[in-house]
Amino acid sequence: MADRNVFTDKVRITVKSGDGGDGMNSFKSFKGKPACGPDGGDGGNGGNIYIRADKNVNDLLSFRYISKYFAGDGERGGSNKCFGRGGEHVVIKVPLGTVVKDYETGTVIADMFCDGEEKLIAEGGRGGKGNVRFTTSRRHAPNFAQKGEKTEPHVLLLELKVIADAGIIGFPNVGKSTLLSKISAAKPKIANYHFTTLSPNLGVVKYYDNSFVAADIPGLIEGAAEGAGLGHDFLRHIERTRMLVHVIDISGTEGRDPLNDFIKINAELKDYSEKLASLPQIIVLNKCDVYGAEENVKSFKKKYGRKYEIYPVTAVSGEGLEELVAGIFAKLSQLPPVARVESDESFTYRKSGNLGFEIYTDGGVYFVVGDLVDMLCRNVVLNDPDSMAYFQKILREKGVISKLLEMGIKENDTVSIGEVEFDFIP
Repeated sequence: MADRNVFTDKVRITVKSGDGGDGMNSFKSFKGKPACGPDGGDGGNGGNIYIRADKNVNDLLSFRYISKYFAGDGERGGSNKCFGRGGEHVVIKVPLGTVVKDYETGTVIADMFCDGEEKLIAEGGRGGKGNVRFTTSRRHAPNFAQKGEKTEPHVLLLELKVIADAGIIGFPNVGKSTLLSKISAAKPKIANYHFTTLSPNLGVVKYYDNSFVAADIPGLIEGAAEGAGLGHDFLRHIERTRMLVHVIDISGTEGRDPLNDFIKINAELKDYSEKLASLPQIIVLNKCDVYGAEENVKSFKKKYGRKYEIYPVTAVSGEGLEELVAGIFAKLSQLPPVARVESDESFTYRKSGNLGFEIYTDGGVYFVVGDLVDMLCRNVVLNDPDSMAYFQKILREKGVISKLLEMGIKENDTVSIGEVEFDFIP
């Protein structure tokens, strides 16, 4: 069994909308009147698959245990013109910031950005028409009905990218979680060892009548952009932020050089993404109360003070945090809001309403394929004259016959359409 303490931010799931129910082929009958006309009802539509953003869902962990989501099938139509019941819809709840992609093509289907936002992912198959729907002035008693549309399963990739205004970054154990706990109401796990934070923690920071969201991103290490440590899995979360709050242990108590720490982290950001490296940064020099930190602060300011805004703080005691929050808010007020990932908003897995077809030849046989053929296979009953007449009528109306003639078909050549094969007679 998978460890429930592991943060999950990227999963693959399979979805399938419901099949449409078959139409009913039936006739009214009363005592003494065995055939009073067709009364077959339509089949119900299959259920749809929706994805909904929910602020109460924190990560994608649940999808590690349940990865298949199938909507209900439509029921078959009934006699006396009764419609079949539609299939039940399925709503998949995901965290805010989840990017939905088609696994095969990589197409971004949706960016679930706001709480309650909903996206139709897969449309259920349409229910088939009952035989009563095929009556015409010439055809009074059709003895066939339409089958419901069948749907195919699709594989989705769900990728969580945390939505935050400010991303708090830095090496492990520099005080990022402590900082977040002091400036917001967040309660991240805090301990004096590396990688206390195994998942991004979000906190709302109040600034007078305003607020912003800060995210404590798990500690980065050298090689994070190539997949080393935890950094590779969580660098994607920083992409959502409007600015970076770079926390440095200025005391050097971990045995590292603060200046080198700053250079290494920025190098990892650049290796992962130029866009990420170009995000505005402010520098937080933490643990200023430790002996020897004062000299390091002076050295750091001398080297980077002209390029960056630098805030010396002691997160544990809260010293300097008021000025830091004011500085973050001032920087955010000059920046554009968090942007959505560009997606194909019109994308939905559905049966095409355009009944196209293609024709190719093999061994002297003309094969007709496409959505039009799928529709005909559902509609045609081979042993019923009325159904076959309907079949031939559609071939003429949709241009199949004219296309065959254009390709040079001759009398008595074989034509294959789905399971139907016949000799061509112009």
